[in-house]
Amino acid sequence: MRILIINPNTTASMTAAIGIAAAKAASTGTTVLAVNPETGPASIQGAEDGEAALPGLYAVFDRYMKGDDPFDAVIIACFDDTGLGELRARSDVPITGIGEAAYRLAAETAAPFSVVTTLAVSIPVLEYNIKSYGLAAECARVRASNIPVLDLEQDPEQALARIGAEIAAAVKIDQCRSIVLGCAGMADMALILENTYSIPVIEGVSAAVAWCEREANARLANTDKA
Repeated sequence: MRILIINPNTTASMTAAIGIAAAKAASTGTTVLAVNPETGPASIQGAEDGEAALPGLYAVFDRYMKGDDPFDAVIIACFDDTGLGELRARSDVPITGIGEAAYRLAAETAAPFSVVTTLAVSIPVLEYNIKSYGLAAECARVRASNIPVLDLEQDPEQALARIGAEIAAAVKIDQCRSIVLGCAGMADMALILENTYSIPVIEGVSAAVAWCEREANARLANTDKA
């Protein structure tokens, strides 16, 4: 199985980290390719950045999926699930965003969940998506750690401290049963935070890889039966 992972922003170091996290989560026999556009915003923080990222996202998708050997599944590696509806309209392969995959996993395994994202400007987009997926009742709250996306790489210790503080508040105030990390750049923090705060911490990259493997295998099994 081959999974294409598109980071809609142009920060190549983040794309590389996402690719590493996805490869660790993938089953034996699954290969992943993480790519990003050459033009567009360096990070996606809110609806305006998401809109600006769409042309580059669509161009990358078409480049890899319209040839003779398209990938078996696609992941949008932005927690806003940028362009998800449009990409699903362009292809019949399994496609998900890391936000959708993480929310659904949290709702299935440990609801209610709280989301800890980067900046407050992202909260309306995430709340809208959660509602559109039919998961509003399973979400206790969407919280901002006030860490810009790029600071996750530039100052990881401070980022981890701020995210941890929001998790502690979520556990105490929201009475949530799990935490969803609301940015692809937080993927490598999940295990540390889970061990520190003794609550399931779900990150979207591994959740999306698992979803893609499950969906693609199910479709293959149905094709074989036919």
